[in-house]
Amino acid sequence: MPALTAADGTELAYHITGEGKPLLCLPGGPMRASAYLGDLGGLSKRRQLVMLDLRGTGDSRVPRDPATYRCDRQVDDVEALRDHFGWDSVDVLAHSASGDLAILYAARYPRRIRSLSLITARARALGVDFTAEHRREIVALRTAESWFEAARDAYEAIWSGSPTDADFDAAAPFFYGRWDAAAQAHAAADAEQTNEPAADVYASPGAFDPAATRAAIACLAAPVLVLAGELDSGPRPHVAADIAKLFPRAELAVQAGAGHFPWLDDPACFTRTVATFLTRGCVRSIT
Repeated sequence: MPALTAADGTELAYHITGEGKPLLCLPGGPMRASAYLGDLGGLSKRRQLVMLDLRGTGDSRVPRDPATYRCDRQVDDVEALRDHFGWDSVDVLAHSASGDLAILYAARYPRRIRSLSLITARARALGVDFTAEHRREIVALRTAESWFEAARDAYEAIWSGSPTDADFDAAAPFFYGRWDAAAQAHAAADAEQTNEPAADVYASPGAFDPAATRAAIACLAAPVLVLAGELDSGPRPHVAADIAKLFPRAELAVQAGAGHFPWLDDPACFTRTVATFLTRGCVRSIT
């Protein structure tokens, strides 16, 4: 398994699939092994995907100091991977909670970012979070689903702060645009792939300084794609639009019928959107 050594001595594994220009992929969760990304709906046919297992996940080693699971303390792991390959700059794709990691990386190392693709991504690093109202918007959109009655109470329990493991399992359909066999298998792998103690540290106090990060990314020259799922609660498309407007050169794409994992819901649409952005190398203005 290919690996590199982080500044603190932690061995970090990465996985490569596909051919072409490299695309550095950061998994979310938080702290879920990169295996859940698969080949990003076939994006590996267009780009070489270099997928980092964050410290303590997948094939990467557990660090000596668990405090290093905090998001801002993993920024230099991303830089270590870039340096390992000798890239002057690189296209970065981040999903979900790793949106925060990618944003902090862009703020600290802006010249190392060729482009940034934020896929259904968080932006707590910029002071943007998802609210109970955003969750209720999604509940209202899914009432016709066959699984709705069984999942609704569990979904509410998650965001009320009193969930059980059974609630997470029951609420899983809310995170997918289509609750088919592929989605069910994908959801079933979550617990085994996630380092829960590390996830608890990831966004702990001190991880984010939104004012400083906003000031830093206000000068970011790289183009940014913010891709939201029409049926995703984190972020809702209108919240994703607000995130996009915080970058100097960003565009918003909303994938119809998609949840939190858009490459599963419509692989062709997802790969076309991301590949077009990466190939074009520029963005349309946000309206």
